[in-house]
Amino acid sequence: MISANNVTLRLGKKALFEDVNIKFTEGNCYGLIGANGAGKSTFLKILTGELEPTNGNVAVTPGQRLSFLKQDHFQYDEFSVLDTVIMGNQRLYDIMKEKDAIYAKEDFTDDDGIRASELEAEFAEMDGWNAESDAATLLTGLGIPVESHYTLMKDVPGPLKVKVLLAQALFGNPDILLLDEPTNHLDLDAIAWLEEFLISFDNTVIVVSHDRYFLNKVCTHTADIDYGKIQLYAGNYDFWYESSQLLIRQMKEANKKKEEKIRELQEFISRFSANASKSKQATSRKRALEKIQLDEIKPSSRKYPYIDFRPAREIGNEVLAVEGLCKTIDGVKVLDHISFVMGREDKIAFVGSNELAKTTLFKILTGEMEPDEGNYKWGVTTSQSYFPKDNTEIFQNDLAITDWLTQFSEIKDATYVRGFLGRMLFAGDDGMKKMKVLSGGEKVRVLLSRMMIEGSNVLIFDEPTDHLDMESITALNNGMMKFPGVILFACRDHQVVQTTANRIIEFLPDGTMIDKVTTYDEYLESDEMARKRQVYSMSESDAEDN
Repeated sequence: MISANNVTLRLGKKALFEDVNIKFTEGNCYGLIGANGAGKSTFLKILTGELEPTNGNVAVTPGQRLSFLKQDHFQYDEFSVLDTVIMGNQRLYDIMKEKDAIYAKEDFTDDDGIRASELEAEFAEMDGWNAESDAATLLTGLGIPVESHYTLMKDVPGPLKVKVLLAQALFGNPDILLLDEPTNHLDLDAIAWLEEFLISFDNTVIVVSHDRYFLNKVCTHTADIDYGKIQLYAGNYDFWYESSQLLIRQMKEANKKKEEKIRELQEFISRFSANASKSKQATSRKRALEKIQLDEIKPSSRKYPYIDFRPAREIGNEVLAVEGLCKTIDGVKVLDHISFVMGREDKIAFVGSNELAKTTLFKILTGEMEPDEGNYKWGVTTSQSYFPKDNTEIFQNDLAITDWLTQFSEIKDATYVRGFLGRMLFAGDDGMKKMKVLSGGEKVRVLLSRMMIEGSNVLIFDEPTDHLDMESITALNNGMMKFPGVILFACRDHQVVQTTANRIIEFLPDGTMIDKVTTYDEYLESDEMARKRQVYSMSESDAEDN
């Protein structure tokens, strides 16, 4: 068990947390939620001891091991992938290295033998003989192939480093597991594997995530941070939402009844306070009136943007024809004779672990990249808006947000453009911010503003939920669902894919694809996925044997 006792954290004059008391117990998974800036990651740092509270303390059951997802991607550059994972249990790793050092001695003494015996006993007690195979199983489950397990971390690509550090946090069955945005940069297959891992995990888990489907799948409890307090609910994210809305409705109804009672008492007092025969009754009602207290209903600190994509032109029957597209990058066949035809009612989700294939296809379809072979043709009635995965180049300029957006608007009026920014939570003078100083979330909201202004009837999204908070993801999800045009998109958010897509195209590691007219959940249960899982299960067994 881990608990926060009267925890207060002040940043200057502002109290981020005030007298927080909460217990996280064994066997439960707690989703820690709240608006951007509410202090979710900060609270996790307090629990890990990385950050000292101004007042109060954190208590952990003696003897329990706490593990958390590291954010420093360069800390383990000189270690192999497998060793990095095993270092998730630092004591076990230290025993392994000390044993190796003793056995490597040329002048092995009796004292060395005694020490080695002690270490072997502790090593066996910690199930050390299975450490490498357990680490390999975690890595394979997250989609890191066996041939990469002995690679140095400095030679591992950024997205894979995230998976290695996640495997490190999960390693060795920790008693308390803290995860801050564990699904970031994971493909949908890896997220599904992590969901099953956490569902089967018997100890305490506290997780921060913007993925609503993930929280609904794994969480037994929800801890909501709002206005410096943490309110605990028994249930997942959807249960929290329904419960919190119900509580607000009940408080409003109770206040309404109290207000009616107040008016009734005030009316009686006003009519009879000067009447001698009714004076006692009037005095009694005054005392009753003083006792009535309306419940304070604070508005939530959460803010939802308004996302509404409205095409300026209706789309025709001919939308997109792709025939035999091939593309090789750095000697790897990324796209291998990709062909499909898109209809006017299609909303296609591109899924699978081959993220480069998705981004490459989108770049080809938007004219940013040329294919090696094959061709594509957009219908004459189509107009496209593109949300790129890497937006670095777009924001390397000195323009103010309003000036930059005005370039994409038919109506060259700053007030008109600011209206779109207002919908996306840019208030007041925010529109005068320079493009190059924006945060990750602000950049995403600016790009979504551009897509709304352009009024295209074809939307192309490459991982649009990265850097967005849960409220913005919900707003984007709603905007995509009600959009009357065509959508091509890649997204790691299961709920966005499930509720938006009516067709699934999966890119396989060899650059080929599977194309199904279906929802995402139905696709996961399809014969193709069953065969994939069988192959994956066999490869996982091979990893354990190694």
